[in-house]
Amino acid sequence: MQIRRIDDRISVSPQIDPADVTELAAQGFAAIVNNRPDGEEAGQPEGAAVRLVAETMDLAYTAIPVSGGFSIEQVDAMRAALDAATGPVLAFCRSGTRSTNLWALAEAKAGGDPDAIVAKAAAAGYDLSGIRPALDALSGKA
Repeated sequence: MQIRRIDDRISVSPQIDPADVTELAAQGFAAIVNNRPDGEEAGQPEGAAVRLVAETMDLAYTAIPVSGGFSIEQVDAMRAALDAATGPVLAFCRSGTRSTNLWALAEAKAGGDPDAIVAKAAAAGYDLSGIRPALDALSGKA
């Protein structure tokens, strides 16, 4: 697993395997957000298998599959998952990029500062320049 910490509340990673969930629980994660649609790639673990292990380990699990662009419903669902989490959250997709972008949009919509959001993502190795106009608009700082 290649986990990239964005801040104390959120980390992102590429696709996880059901067997990884035990390690995530041991690392103190309280919730998992799956941003990858099932069947996106051959051999990809099904979300239901990850969910089953997460629930067995008392981790919250939320599926917000993203393909193509981001909808306001997905942004709101991500915000709800983050707000409901009782501790650190791991969001995953194929590479971590969609999860980072969705987190950033949810932060901006909640009033987060776009400069701070971009800086946190950059420190984790993600470039948000492609969604910067959306971050500014959602935060009300456009």
